[in-house]
Amino acid sequence: MNWLELTIDTTPGGIDSVSEMLEDLGVTGLVIDEEGDFHDFLENNRQYWDYVDESLLQEKKGVCRITFYLEDSAAGYATLAQVRMALSALKAQHSDYAPLTLTSSNLCDADWENNWKQFYKPMEIGERLIVVPEWEQANTQGRIPLVLNPGLTFGTGSHATTRLCLTALEQHIHGGEKVLDLGCGSGILSIAALLLGADHAFACDIDEKCVDVAYENASLNGVGKDRYTVRWGDVLSDRQLQNEFGTECDVIVANIVADVIMGLAPQLRPFLKKGGLFLCSGIIDDRAEEVAQCLRDNGWVILETRQSEGWFSYLCE
Repeated sequence: MNWLELTIDTTPGGIDSVSEMLEDLGVTGLVIDEEGDFHDFLENNRQYWDYVDESLLQEKKGVCRITFYLEDSAAGYATLAQVRMALSALKAQHSDYAPLTLTSSNLCDADWENNWKQFYKPMEIGERLIVVPEWEQANTQGRIPLVLNPGLTFGTGSHATTRLCLTALEQHIHGGEKVLDLGCGSGILSIAALLLGADHAFACDIDEKCVDVAYENASLNGVGKDRYTVRWGDVLSDRQLQNEFGTECDVIVANIVADVIMGLAPQLRPFLKKGGLFLCSGIIDDRAEEVAQCLRDNGWVILETRQSEGWFSYLCE
């Protein structure tokens, strides 16, 4: 089996947060190198040298590195996409953790995108949807085709969290709805809602590249900007962005991570119409009860709980 070796550079203060972020996404077996360990090594091994290059000292100054490994497979690339999105959110919230750079010793962005295509095939989801990669031909067999090219963003339909959301949307979009998609990635969920009959969708993401990707995917499905709006920003703190959400949404969907969902829980009610639904996913199993309790503490009633492959989603009102 082939593996991807990935590293995230941060500061000593960012080690715990980055590690927790990765563990929330199901990434374990982390290797942590701290600046302090480097200096301890130098101090305890002085007998082996009498000079250390200044550029090496500067390179290590204030930087800590977390190394982890993912399978070179469809599941590995799906997790890698989630890591990129969660890291972008963490970077926006904690500039003091900079640089928060994600690098790979054996995979560049172009390779990732091309390698991903060999694993990404048409997928039937629920009773009505079929997700079709732009470069594939598929017999839709009477299903609604959702044509997609995720590029370097999260959201292909292959990850359990996305499938959980698509299944719920298929059951609860009946026509004419206004949908708010927080953490949209490729736009898969909001575009699916529109294809299922929603009237308008507003989508946003912390990653700026998602705006172009989501609009391109909407165009592949014949969805125009008259029905679909995509913006870039931090859903938790960007008040200007929140002012664009509007009110009286029928459905709010957030397929992000546990901490962001808990941060959203007390903020979303003003954007939702009475009787509207809040669908949240991206919750790893060991955080599921914590998120559920946070939702209940903030007045949400959990109507449906779905789980798949160690991930949970909650449909609330």
